[in-house]
Amino acid sequence: MLPFEECKKILKERLNEHRYNHTLGVVESALQLAERFGVDEEKTRYAALLHDCAREFSTDALVKEAEKRGMRLDPIERALPILVHAPLGAVRAAEVYDVHDIDIEMAIFSHTVGRAHMTPLDKIIYFADMIEPGRDYDGVDELRRLAREASLSEMTLAGLSHSIAFVVSRGGLVHPCTVEARNSIIMEG
Repeated sequence: MLPFEECKKILKERLNEHRYNHTLGVVESALQLAERFGVDEEKTRYAALLHDCAREFSTDALVKEAEKRGMRLDPIERALPILVHAPLGAVRAAEVYDVHDIDIEMAIFSHTVGRAHMTPLDKIIYFADMIEPGRDYDGVDELRRLAREASLSEMTLAGLSHSIAFVVSRGGLVHPCTVEARNSIIMEG
């Protein structure tokens, strides 16, 4: 892996100011959660910093960039290409930032829609992305409260449920991985 500060410098050059500031907010939130839940802080820093690294590409270019790399996309990702930034980000983390750590790569890969059997690091990056200080939407204060008071699984379950309810309320497509993530947390108790 490249040194963290070097990754930060490269990322700042590749993302717009809003996305970069969001990223720094995710790093801040993720590190607080990692400390609270005893998750590796170094892996958390890298996964949080690079979670949106593929957002250097326009939404329209994400599918093409994924296809150039031989990535298989599901029909929902093709219908909602913004979702491709997460799996493409895992690949870009290796290509640009020399990250070859499966835990970091999977946290980046799953930070948008989740996945079944999420690791603690996966859950932290997923949730930190929802609650970083720049986020402002109905329900975010309750999710932030859960980040301080609930268990890691309880808060992630709430985040997944909130995401599903939001998408359904807008008549959107719910990615099956989000449903699988939610169901696996419930089934794992």
